[in-house]
Amino acid sequence: MNFMKFKWLYFVISALVLIPGIVSLVDYGLRPAIDFTGGTLLELRFEKEINMSEYGEIKKLIEEKDFEVSSVQSSGEEAILLRLKPITKDDAATIKTVLAQNFEEMPEEVRFETVGPTLGKELLTKTLMAIVLAAGFILAYVAWRFKNAKFGICAILAMFHDSFILLGSFSLMGHFWGVEVNTLFVTAVLTILSLSVHDTVVVYDRIRESQRLLPDVPFEQLANKTVTETLPRNINNSLTIIFMLLALLLLGGETIRWFVVAFLIGTIAGTYSSTFTAVPLLVVWEQLKAKKV
Repeated sequence: MNFMKFKWLYFVISALVLIPGIVSLVDYGLRPAIDFTGGTLLELRFEKEINMSEYGEIKKLIEEKDFEVSSVQSSGEEAILLRLKPITKDDAATIKTVLAQNFEEMPEEVRFETVGPTLGKELLTKTLMAIVLAAGFILAYVAWRFKNAKFGICAILAMFHDSFILLGSFSLMGHFWGVEVNTLFVTAVLTILSLSVHDTVVVYDRIRESQRLLPDVPFEQLANKTVTETLPRNINNSLTIIFMLLALLLLGGETIRWFVVAFLIGTIAGTYSSTFTAVPLLVVWEQLKAKKV
């Protein structure tokens, strides 16, 4: 099959996925969790199910005790997750007592996490530094590995393609469903950066090897030959990761749910881009170069 015949279709598909996410990033940004902003997460479990219609009442009851509540969210059928300004353990006990008086049962404290605003800013700074350093190291490695600007630039563009898909997806989910990004999300982003470039490097290595063995064959045919040879391997490798992630998504629990979702989105985007973004970019580069000669 001539995969490169449809290279512009692949670019259109990428654009349809990228543009809504980028627009969302510009308009709405990402919703930072308390890891970055500072605050307290208090997760409480009741014996009976709490309806969403009661969330407003819960927030009002807590604010009447002079606690500032940022949000009340579901954490399962019988649990709620409260996000507040930093509070103490004694304050958490007060909140539990207030809710017990109104819901006729003492809720069980499942999670209590507090991050001060100073630590939150420090984590945010270190996170941004980690992403910049990781991208810089990857760029340096690709440039050294291929000794050719076009391979390095196209690989980095494919990496940014995956990064913006992941960031845009979480921006949209944050706006419409209140999904927040935390340090686990950063871990997923950094891991996806390396996995994306890894697959791209494998494909590019095969193209470069084919150029040495078949110097007279047109570049687009070599690219198509490489895609045909490497696509089953890339899909099979990615499926092993995707199956594991789906199992974690179903059974892993609330605390790692969005980390798994981020990893899943990034894995799918990376598998797609290593074949249908990185290689077509090379082909277009060569075609433009040939027209100038």
